[in-house]
Amino acid sequence: MAPKRPDGAGAFPVPVEPPAPRRPDPAELYAALDLGTNSCRMLIAQPKGNQFHVVDSFSKSVQLGQGLERTGRLSRQSMARTVQALRICQKKLQKHSVRRMRLVATEACRRAGNAGEFIQLVKRETNLPLEIIEPEEEARLAVVSCAPLVSTMTEQLLVVDIGGGSTELVWIDLTRVPPMERPKALMRLHLGFTAAPDSPFPHARVVDWISVPLGVATLRDQFNDVQDDAGRFALMSWFFEENLASFSPYESEQEREGFQIIGTSGTVTTVAASHLGLKRYDRNKVDGLRMTSDQIDTVIRRYLALGPVGRRADPRIGRDRHALIMSGAAILQALLRVWPTDRLSVADRGLREGLLYAQMSADGVLEAGPF
Repeated sequence: MAPKRPDGAGAFPVPVEPPAPRRPDPAELYAALDLGTNSCRMLIAQPKGNQFHVVDSFSKSVQLGQGLERTGRLSRQSMARTVQALRICQKKLQKHSVRRMRLVATEACRRAGNAGEFIQLVKRETNLPLEIIEPEEEARLAVVSCAPLVSTMTEQLLVVDIGGGSTELVWIDLTRVPPMERPKALMRLHLGFTAAPDSPFPHARVVDWISVPLGVATLRDQFNDVQDDAGRFALMSWFFEENLASFSPYESEQEREGFQIIGTSGTVTTVAASHLGLKRYDRNKVDGLRMTSDQIDTVIRRYLALGPVGRRADPRIGRDRHALIMSGAAILQALLRVWPTDRLSVADRGLREGLLYAQMSADGVLEAGPF
């Protein structure tokens, strides 16, 4: 006698559908927009533990500062390109119903004679509350964004933010802060570079800071007339170092032990990607990578050997970066000539992340605990 066929045999299995991701509550969302000399970049995020989770983002090269070095004004074409990009940002903010935001502009708008007209144009065309921030706040926010990358062994820290129109450097003494508290001490700097005298927390002491009005775009524009590639690079690096004369927190050469540089910029991340041989950029491999002065120098020498044509074709540099990589490399080389280090941490983060951390920290929505 044949065995009885069990009930349900041969039936198609019921598919198990993964639950749809929960749409973020608009009340939990924060936005940060950084309008620089070259790029317009925005993040929309929600707090998650002591970090945040990115919900949406936007990045576009708008070249707002094109021609600014020559005329002292923002051109109609560059303003039109930027407004077009800001309209996309406006739609993303409306889509997610974001209510907490800071939308800031930096060096190009600080220097432009018609910056006020541009801010009014943005308000009229997009209704976005764009504000121009001062160099000190830009420097503070760069430090805050890099807080998770500081080593507990670091006693002297130099944070470098190489932008399109300016470069911010902040030297911080962490010797009075217990090792495990150092990242948190950097986060608290969003309140100001000088700690309140009655603060119960150990504070990071800002020894010195500077905003050099030279970034990858403005430095390149100053030496655009020099035809020789290697000669132009050497002049840019020398000129940037000359502009560091007023920034001398420690006169003698810094000991490498206990000294860390954190570099945040497209220049630093591109150099790191080239060092790793990445033909497709991978933030997970780049953000937090540590490099030595010698490794960075090797990459820069390779860039020089490639020449303009070779750099344009190199997938590790990218077509959107090849025109600016040598002015950025000149800044980086000048810094490492003055302060060589075995620990330069690469930060794929910057002003936007600093703006988000500062807003969330002020609202008390970030959890306590180690980074």
